[in-house]
Amino acid sequence: MEIGPGFGVLTRELARISKKVVSVEIDRELIPILSEKLSGLTNVKVINEDILRIDIAELVATEFSDLPVYVCANLPYYITTPIIMKLLEGRYGFVSITLMVQKEVAERLCAKSGEPAYGAITAPVNYYAKVTRLFTVKAGSFSPAPKVDSAVIKLDLYKEPPVYAENEELLFTVIKSAFSQRRKTLVNSLHSVFNSIFTKDEICDIMIQIGLNSLIRGEDLDISQFADISNRILKKLHKNGGIK
Repeated sequence: MEIGPGFGVLTRELARISKKVVSVEIDRELIPILSEKLSGLTNVKVINEDILRIDIAELVATEFSDLPVYVCANLPYYITTPIIMKLLEGRYGFVSITLMVQKEVAERLCAKSGEPAYGAITAPVNYYAKVTRLFTVKAGSFSPAPKVDSAVIKLDLYKEPPVYAENEELLFTVIKSAFSQRRKTLVNSLHSVFNSIFTKDEICDIMIQIGLNSLIRGEDLDISQFADISNRILKKLHKNGGIK
């Protein structure tokens, strides 16, 4: 499945090595151009839709049946995160997702906990997939040239998450709160979200239980530590009658 085929240059290469290619293109004006560029390729289908609005589960079931599905995309910088998260959160059974994104975004996605580039999107992506940076694409490779370089990354999706989170929604709430105000300690960030349920001391106790300093910040935690915290918060919520 290709997202944003543009003029079909990559599409032709994908068709050469794949049994079937389904390209989703939002720009209606590109459809006749693609029809001409891809004429004669019987294993290519172009769909004029917005990837953020289309029913991906239905598309996969209809177009690919039992075939393994790989995603390729050159993502517009301003909607990179929404598209990535939609592809991951839907659990559509993709084998991998290969993307060209802004170099800065690639650095965030591939960052390790404690590194400056590690951010709010890094931990959630690590819950769904193993991220590998493949290579950099200089701005001069494009016409017209953008103001920034790009990078190609590959997300190999896990069949099962690498960590156990009893409540995924709570896990992502914890992660989001940890990065909502980066200058705050994790304890203060979590307390601003759960202050109606826990005292700050109780949140500190959770940090101590898993061997974390009460002054630690969210960017210093990996996905396993976030999962541990969310599971312990959930346990306390159950005990206090705060969640069913």
